[in-house]
Amino acid sequence: MPFHPPTPRRVRTLALAAVAATIAASAALAHNVTEGDAGYVQEVSGFHPIAFIYLGAKHMVTGYDHLLFLAGVIFFLYRSRDIATYVSLFALGHSVTMIAGVWFQISINAYIIDAIIAFSVVYKALDNLGAFRLWFGVQPDTKAATLAFGLLHGFGLATKIQDYDISPDGLLGNLIAFNIGVEIGQLIALALILLVMTHWRARPAFARQAYGANVAMMAAGFALMGFQITGYFLESAAT
Repeated sequence: MPFHPPTPRRVRTLALAAVAATIAASAALAHNVTEGDAGYVQEVSGFHPIAFIYLGAKHMVTGYDHLLFLAGVIFFLYRSRDIATYVSLFALGHSVTMIAGVWFQISINAYIIDAIIAFSVVYKALDNLGAFRLWFGVQPDTKAATLAFGLLHGFGLATKIQDYDISPDGLLGNLIAFNIGVEIGQLIALALILLVMTHWRARPAFARQAYGANVAMMAAGFALMGFQITGYFLESAAT
């Protein structure tokens, strides 16, 4: 759909606000593994579905990077069938690599994978802005990109789970329970995002404001990338 870009001053204001909010959130929620959650998981063994469903749901509803990407994916989707298709592709991707990553102990530096996840937010914002058609004259396959980034997001989830140092006793069942929790959290978040988007889309100013919102989303993605890359180099220097 055509955009009606806001003034440059408004775009800068939105972008700076997004950057500030994202940096603050990043500092507060880095890696999203609380000491209480990690301590509980390290102490228990066996199959504990309710606890791991809770942990999975908690991770998703507090996972600002995942939610930003999900919001970008559905930003211009109006039909329920399209929303279900794209969300299912994303869920399939992160479910596969989350379980496989933990089961086969595929380890990726948390800062690196989180920086890649942040890049997915930048990518989706650029896609929503039509940047790829404008710059390169081509439109990437949005379904394939959603699945691919879902796979990468899943490795991010796997990294978080490995931080918990889960007991091998009941591991597969607990991983499945965690994934169920992630999907429950994703559905809750999706419902809230769609509620806001539905009311927003009904406003006459949506087409004009959509441009600024995606610029702000892109700025937030860059801020998250910067935070994670900085964390990686600080960690490397400390070791």
